[in-house]
Amino acid sequence: MAEIVLGIGTSHSPQLSVRASEWQVLREKDEHDPRLDYNGLLERAKKGIDAELTSEKFRGRDEACQKAIQTLGDVLKSAKVDVIVIFGDDQHEQFYDDNMPTFAVYHGKSLTVVAHSGRNPAAWKTIEERGWAETAPEYETGYPLAEHLIRSLVNDEFDIARCNQLRKEIGVGHAFSFLYRRVLPGGNLPMVPVMVNTYYPPNQPTPKRCYAFGQAVRKAIETWDTDKRVAVMASGGLSHVVIDEEIDQMTIEALKNKKPEGLWRLPRERLWGGTSEILNWVALAGVVEPMELKYLEYVTTYRSPAATGCGMGFAYWM
Repeated sequence: MAEIVLGIGTSHSPQLSVRASEWQVLREKDEHDPRLDYNGLLERAKKGIDAELTSEKFRGRDEACQKAIQTLGDVLKSAKVDVIVIFGDDQHEQFYDDNMPTFAVYHGKSLTVVAHSGRNPAAWKTIEERGWAETAPEYETGYPLAEHLIRSLVNDEFDIARCNQLRKEIGVGHAFSFLYRRVLPGGNLPMVPVMVNTYYPPNQPTPKRCYAFGQAVRKAIETWDTDKRVAVMASGGLSHVVIDEEIDQMTIEALKNKKPEGLWRLPRERLWGGTSEILNWVALAGVVEPMELKYLEYVTTYRSPAATGCGMGFAYWM
């Protein structure tokens, strides 16, 4: 039977591809982002926020994040896996509000990496792309595992949407292309994208359901009749665009102490926007339940007086 040999959690924020010397571009984006009440955030920002915004802090945190990504890439290479399953959120890349599944599995035989989600301002995107590795025109997928996952999850009474084609103008979503652009630049590891609707109400899964989903994915992989070595990855999070260190620490402590009930109790009203991607980590926690946490790095990358930025998380289990 197949063996899960590695679990990985990683942030995929565009800020990871923008070096510290240019983080002011992100601050300028935040100041004019129509999705944010920037002036209101300024009024509510924690005291002493200016101490988080020095060039020295920026450089140190940028370097810590780059080192963490390298660490995850190195451990993934050394694990010699045959296929990777990735939990990621779809942000109107494959699915729109006319059809937004809670869970979906891509089971096409190949995938392309074309563009980012397209939601970011052009100036940000241009700078962001400097940190991206060149990608291949096409990648092989782990479609035999994808089809096994679909059958097994349906048997476990999860209602799974499936798709075998990607939107040509987008290719695979940003949560999944992060593998080839940053974690394994130049790599071609076959992937199974598993899309979780963390972003869009009203059908986001609860944290408890995400954990159970991860457990069912683990069961499915372990009953796959092959000798393949499998990795599972959560892509996204932790809190952003407004950093919420409290919910980040709630998540981290539950992961460290193997306390699923701590994950189940994460307040849903605070899992909004980018912070909702924590649900991908909750699903991963269900997969790695029997495994040991070997590495975890948490870096707060504040970038504005309004406390915008990202609580970057990086971890692996073996």
